[in-house]
Amino acid sequence: MSGSRARDEILARVRRSLGDVPAGDEIVVDWTYAQPTPLHSVLDTFEENILDYGASMSRVSPDDVGRAVAAALRGMGAGSVVIPADLPAGWLQGWDDLRVVVDSGDLSARDLDAIDAVVTGSLVSGAETGTICLDHGAGQGRRAISLVPDRHVCVVTARSVVSDIPEAVAVLEASVRQGRPVTWISGGSATSDIELSRVEGVHGPRQLHVVLVL
Repeated sequence: MSGSRARDEILARVRRSLGDVPAGDEIVVDWTYAQPTPLHSVLDTFEENILDYGASMSRVSPDDVGRAVAAALRGMGAGSVVIPADLPAGWLQGWDDLRVVVDSGDLSARDLDAIDAVVTGSLVSGAETGTICLDHGAGQGRRAISLVPDRHVCVVTARSVVSDIPEAVAVLEASVRQGRPVTWISGGSATSDIELSRVEGVHGPRQLHVVLVL
């Protein structure tokens, strides 16, 4: 049976199956995309889902970001870290015992693989799924540095956390229209085969720590 005949046959069957369905007015769905999902606490929901993925989180004041990042790196066992060239200077406090590599875009995948961790900022996060989005703008670096090192410490500001993915997509619209890449992070990198055997670190960092700036 040709593709055209097969399509016509399928449509005919659909019409026959709907023959006894009474005609009626169209149902108006009163719903607008990207409206916030009601949550008791956006930040608590965000943290709950981050932890559910097996990642970790610390809540800090703006003055304590650097110390929290350094503590997270040490807790992960990282001795070296790559950072974007425009990472805020205040986030670098307390890193004296770490080897810091500033990425200027010339580090190869092999170079990045030899570095223990990466620190970046983020653009927006969705609480309902615990998903962090990077558009690789200011303080986030190019996409490769957030995918190759085995550990990722990501700084998220409380004001950038929205309720769900439609809200986050609305924030990302301008970045997408500019042709920027978007990286979605929901916990450490993991995948599973047909038998559901979980493997971590296949396509990104295995360990994720979120520094939530209040």
